[in-house]
Amino acid sequence: MAENTVRYYNYESYDDAGSDETTGTGDVMRDGTERKTEIQMRKNEARSGSVMMIIFVSLLAAALLGSVIYSLDKRNTMYNKVFALNEKLDSAAAENVRLQSELEGKVSAKSIEEYARSLGMEKINSSQINYIAIQTDDVVTIPEQEKGLIAKIKSFFDKCVEYFRG
Repeated sequence: MAENTVRYYNYESYDDAGSDETTGTGDVMRDGTERKTEIQMRKNEARSGSVMMIIFVSLLAAALLGSVIYSLDKRNTMYNKVFALNEKLDSAAAENVRLQSELEGKVSAKSIEEYARSLGMEKINSSQINYIAIQTDDVVTIPEQEKGLIAKIKSFFDKCVEYFRG
């Protein structure tokens, strides 16, 4: 006997055209007559549901696998973009170092002197320097300007506050 079968005992009145398996046996009655009893064995109806469940689980597994593959593809794309941007950053940093060293070379005293000579300039001689004598005793005084109306009012209030504080 199989485990996934349902058995129906019927006395010749059960007519199952779609039954999977039929076995006929003879029964001996009390009065000595033999009566045929059909044992109907049908496969469990849960099997058709289990096929649907297998299909559903397979589709679910395929969907999950597809989503995992899609997310891995997206991650790989982002890693490639990050790698490309890091390469651009490295090349920009190298260009910055090159430009900084070029700028330092152009700003050096020697290069400025060479540029001035190319324009026809020369270094000054001591004979070209003129000294001017300035009297140090001179003192410059700036006369006090008259205050405006708002400044006068403010100073009046400041004097009043000082008077009351003591």
